[in-house]
Amino acid sequence: MPEGDTVFLTCHRLHEALAGEPLVRGELRHPRWATTSLAGRTVTEVSPVGKHLLTRFDDDTTLHSHLRMDGAWHLYRPDSRWKRPAHQARAVLGTAARVAVGFALHDLEIVPTSQESRLIGHLGPDLLDPSWNDDLHREARRRLSEDPQRAIGDALLDQRILAGVGNLYRTEVCFLLRRSPWTPVAEIDADRAVTLAGDLLRRNAWHPEQSTTTMPGVAHWVYGRRICARCGGRVRRDSQGPRHGTPTEYDRVTYFCPRCQP
Repeated sequence: MPEGDTVFLTCHRLHEALAGEPLVRGELRHPRWATTSLAGRTVTEVSPVGKHLLTRFDDDTTLHSHLRMDGAWHLYRPDSRWKRPAHQARAVLGTAARVAVGFALHDLEIVPTSQESRLIGHLGPDLLDPSWNDDLHREARRRLSEDPQRAIGDALLDQRILAGVGNLYRTEVCFLLRRSPWTPVAEIDADRAVTLAGDLLRRNAWHPEQSTTTMPGVAHWVYGRRICARCGGRVRRDSQGPRHGTPTEYDRVTYFCPRCQP
């Protein structure tokens, strides 16, 4: 599932391509919205909230989408061939100059902009919120510490606590904390965990490459690796976490170094 920084960059690119120009094409290929046309509306903003994408229009409505595991938004010129099959397209938003195609989108909804909270109100503080401040940091820390016996690796994935952290960053934050993903939250420095998660997401928000180390040629400490980038020991992998957040979120593989993360 894409991390919050991937969604952030996707929204930025969609905003640059679509905002301010009327749509000449606005199709929603979803049973619930198949008869709804967005043509003629103007995109005012494309904004991320955690892993949710909000495309706002000048008639005070919002198109909400979520990428889940396999979704993606692509940008094309009007006469360009799409890189994924047309039957996977769930939304097509086109201006005179650009076409945005949402493939395999999930949770596609249209709501009045004033009612966006129905879809995202359950989320915790968004680590990439441009207005991030000490109050949001304290709220994130409070939510993370609320269940002291919960495993830190599971808690970091819960979007009701921190919006935007995915499997990659939960794995690397646990590594940087020098703790196993199964360590109870009570034994973790919650303040540092929030700081690390936010720092990593912000570091990667403006480019597609995701790096959690400062070593040239080494993108991650343990995520997706067989050998730990710090100690050279063998990285272990296991699944972790009950379903939470939405019915489609399942256990995911976490990576850890038994030497560096006791």
